[in-house]
Amino acid sequence: MRTGTADLPLHGGRAPAWLFERMRGLAREIVLVIVSEFGPEEVLRRLSDPAWFQAFGCVLGFDWHSSGVTTTVCGALKEGLRGLTADVGLIVAGGKGATSRKTPGEIEAAADLLTVDPAGLVQASRMSAKVDSAGLQDGYQIYHHAFIFTPKGHWAVIQQGMNEGNGRARRYHWLSETVRDFVVEPHHAVASQAPGTAILNMVARASGPARTTVTELSRESPEYIAASIDRLKRIALPSRHEVRLDDIRPENLRKAFLATYERQPPDFETLLGLPGVGAKTIRALSLIAELVYDTPASHSDPTLFSYAHGGKDGFPYPVDREMYDRNVDILRGALAQAKVGRGERLHALKRLAGFEAAANAWKGGS
Repeated sequence: MRTGTADLPLHGGRAPAWLFERMRGLAREIVLVIVSEFGPEEVLRRLSDPAWFQAFGCVLGFDWHSSGVTTTVCGALKEGLRGLTADVGLIVAGGKGATSRKTPGEIEAAADLLTVDPAGLVQASRMSAKVDSAGLQDGYQIYHHAFIFTPKGHWAVIQQGMNEGNGRARRYHWLSETVRDFVVEPHHAVASQAPGTAILNMVARASGPARTTVTELSRESPEYIAASIDRLKRIALPSRHEVRLDDIRPENLRKAFLATYERQPPDFETLLGLPGVGAKTIRALSLIAELVYDTPASHSDPTLFSYAHGGKDGFPYPVDREMYDRNVDILRGALAQAKVGRGERLHALKRLAGFEAAANAWKGGS
């Protein structure tokens, strides 16, 4: 897995109607050409690449350095591809805020267009949302969830969280063909410039023992878990500990602990997927696992010192020129053939030419 960085300051407001209308049309035509050249699965791969996604937003004319590029580009895709499943083989569900919670219903509504059981797609949508809100706790509150899928069951997820403390957003990219386990390093990429805060990374590979212990704890009685938390609150935690007990109240979590006790989840993925099991439940169980059973979870930030194409100074690895060139070529080729108005095409190509020039300058300095 490679993670990417993008400076995404939180910006309010929305794209003006005149711009969004053009973004919708241009996004549709670019996707149609990519599908005709490479197939719908390639669109999912491109969208799961944070650098390509960012460039796509720039080509469509949106601010490159705004958190709104995520929600606006996904919205333009959803509106631009609406009703075109037969032509493009792609369906876009979800969106920002309350719209994100309608994703399962939108997936099920497309059942007649699918060659697979929609239940698996609904599960993928729910698990990706649960992982980025409770399995990976990094200080960014998820507020956007877009689920893009094909009738054959391939999918990609683009989620975004906000951190009001540092005024930044963080984008999470998922791709079905690279997900081997929903709770073990599942992301295709995580794009963020600002570091996370009070991180609890239960989906890191290093958190394997913690996941096992947490799952076993979830099968204990609520009384046992609540008593364990009470005992932990009375001890002096080491200063290195990054997860605080201050906001964990066992009396408020008793209902969740009762649900896990009654369901007896066999593994961490099942536990994470249970209704009512959220960030505080997982955090409480992970604390007990670490301080009582000596199975600490990872507190690593999945985006720290990571770049989509490498760094010009060779850190953490040299620039991947082949992948970088391929990203630019796909965009340039798609735009050259896009069936859009001449004026829009020329403006888009000028923006892409600027992106390519910057890429060449970057590569030349590596």
